[in-house]
Amino acid sequence: MLRRARGAGTGFALLGLCNHEPTSRTGLTASPTMSSTAPVNPAETTPMTTVTTIDAPVANHVLRAPKFAVIDDDARFTKRAAVERPVVFVQGNRQRAYQVAKRVFDVIGAAALLLLFSPIMVTVFVILLFTTRGRPFFCQQRVGLQGRMFPMLKFRTMRLDADRVQHLVKNEQGGPIFKNRRDPRITRIGRFLRKTSIDEMPQLLNVLVGHMSLVGPRPPVAKEVAKYEVWQRRRLAVRPGLTCLWQISGRSEIEFEDWVRMDIWYVNNQSFRTDLALLAKTPRSVLSCRGAY
Repeated sequence: MLRRARGAGTGFALLGLCNHEPTSRTGLTASPTMSSTAPVNPAETTPMTTVTTIDAPVANHVLRAPKFAVIDDDARFTKRAAVERPVVFVQGNRQRAYQVAKRVFDVIGAAALLLLFSPIMVTVFVILLFTTRGRPFFCQQRVGLQGRMFPMLKFRTMRLDADRVQHLVKNEQGGPIFKNRRDPRITRIGRFLRKTSIDEMPQLLNVLVGHMSLVGPRPPVAKEVAKYEVWQRRRLAVRPGLTCLWQISGRSEIEFEDWVRMDIWYVNNQSFRTDLALLAKTPRSVLSCRGAY
């Protein structure tokens, strides 16, 4: 554990030591919404009042490193109370002006885009209604800000039994993410919707109600988060988004660990300028269809 201490050297003072390697999954439960704990031992030079366990969702944002020297100097830290003890965890840009501006921009932007894309969305809805089994909208529980679950909307692109037959399809993506370039579960119209990212348009409704943002890490499913290493859970420190650095950099062509590093970079460097830059580059990325399948 670390405590912010401005001054000479690194600017941090060691507060406590983990009794397991940072990559250990000991004590973490399968669901990010359950009481995950991260065991901590007090350092010999500190009082014995150091926190011994950290409950979720705070455990998602506690920075643990194998060495004191490997801590990212760009990371932002804040002191918060957990289990009645001071802890330090990583967070994004918490400046009120930025948060207010981002939310206002999300609402206005999502409303404008819904109006702009409504003819396309209505057309796709009608086509799916008559050509695909099941409802045109597919609603799936995803992990959002601070590990909270929310219902994410998409246009249906897969067969109804997609989850049941997933074990028959080879995973071409490393890490906990499941991807297959020629996934046989995807319908013909679904393949087109994915290639053009039209299947993601209903998520503008998620942005409008506050589940998501226009810019932020893509929201994972709970079974993926259950397989995260501790450092990878830092991507849950901000509201998930429609577009992100991964989205404009190749999407599914990017290895999972590089994907997570991009998301963590965003967590550590959130700003309105960064959001606008990512949004400006998104249309070209979507039109190129690179890594979309």
